[in-house]
Amino acid sequence: MDIKSKWTNSIKTEAKRLGFLSCGISKVDFLEEEAPRLEKWLNNNMHGEMSYMANHFDKRLDPRKLVEGSKSVISLLLNYYPENTQLEDSYKISKYAYGQDYHHIIKGKLRQLQEFITEEIGEVHGRAFVDSAPVLDKAWAAKSGLGWVGKNSNLLTQQVGSFYFIAELIVDI
Repeated sequence: MDIKSKWTNSIKTEAKRLGFLSCGISKVDFLEEEAPRLEKWLNNNMHGEMSYMANHFDKRLDPRKLVEGSKSVISLLLNYYPENTQLEDSYKISKYAYGQDYHHIIKGKLRQLQEFITEEIGEVHGRAFVDSAPVLDKAWAAKSGLGWVGKNSNLLTQQVGSFYFIAELIVDI
């Protein structure tokens, strides 16, 4: 087994141990296919009142502009389908909103994964993202083989449909 395959297997195994549903790794590159779709979506005002979506167009399409020296996008899925159902006589909230703020939970897991990578491989620089920057989560997850983007614009998997959060580590290896 070559060193790249060893590192890939090691990272994916650790991601599973940390509780991620799945992990895929893509080579950083310009998202050629996404560029015209994103431009059309923005020009048609499909982002509604989310004006921030029009910011950082170039960074959304090329992580090298977001994380200097980046070479890989590690995409991760964390299942959020709740074990418990909502009470019949209570307010109804979205399944992803159960429990603690997912941003904090996932960021903690991403920090642990990045620490593991540094321990296993050596000094690796990068940044963790959970809905916190202009990263096209679904595009990178699909590119890394974690699922496909359906007609509903969600990333879908055979295991759990779309009941998961998407996160990334963008690293310089």
